[in-house]
Amino acid sequence: MGEQLALGLPPREDFSAASFVDGEANAAARWALAGWRAWPGRVLAIYGPPGTGKTHLAHMWAAESGALIVRGSQLEAALDELPADRAIVVEDADRTASRTALFHLLNRAQNETAEALLLTAREAPSRWDADIPDLRSRLLALPTAALDEPDDELLARLLAKLFADRQSPLVDGLIAYLIPRMERSVEGARRLVDALDREALARRTPINRGVARRVLGEQANDEVA
Repeated sequence: MGEQLALGLPPREDFSAASFVDGEANAAARWALAGWRAWPGRVLAIYGPPGTGKTHLAHMWAAESGALIVRGSQLEAALDELPADRAIVVEDADRTASRTALFHLLNRAQNETAEALLLTAREAPSRWDADIPDLRSRLLALPTAALDEPDDELLARLLAKLFADRQSPLVDGLIAYLIPRMERSVEGARRLVDALDREALARRTPINRGVARRVLGEQANDEVA
C-alpha cells in the first residue's frame, strides 16, 4: 500500500461532546457547567485564551440545556426577541456585547425570567470594560470558571484531534516530536497543524519529521523577524 498524502481538507467543525478533548486545563469549566442548575444568580462566565474550548463547551452546554446561542455583537439587536423561558449563551461577551443589553440580560437572570445565562470571554468579568456602575458590581460578583493553556498530555490529544479533523496523514512518533519544539498554546497548535498540512500538500508527502523541521524552522524565523 502506498503512502497516504495530505489532502488539504478544511478542518471539520464538530462541537459534539464526543469530540471534546478533556484535560486538567478545562476541568474547572466542565465541572462548573455540569452544575448549571445551581449557578448562583443563574449565571456563569467561562473565560480563557483563544482556542481553549469556550465555544465547544458552550455548544455542549446548549445541547444539554436547550440554550439559544447569541454572538455578543448580535445581543443588542436580538435582546427583545430572546425567549424569556429559555437558557441563553452569549459568546464573546467581554469584547463585543452591548453593555446595556448585557445588563438587561443579567437582570433577567437575577429576576428568574431566564432559565440560565452562560457568558464566554477571553478575560475574567472583573476586567471587562463597563461604564454602568450597577453592571460593574454585577460583573465583579459573577461566578466564573477559567480555561487554561494545555499541558503535554492535553496538547498531544489536541494535536491528534486537529490532524484527524483534517484527515491529515502523519508518521508515527510525529506528535511526540512536535510537543517540545512547538509554541505551547492551543492557537499555536492550530497554526502549526495548518502549516504542516499545507507544507505536506505542497510536497505531496505525509506529514513527517522533514516537513515538521521545515515548518518549525519557518515559524521560529518569523518570530525573530
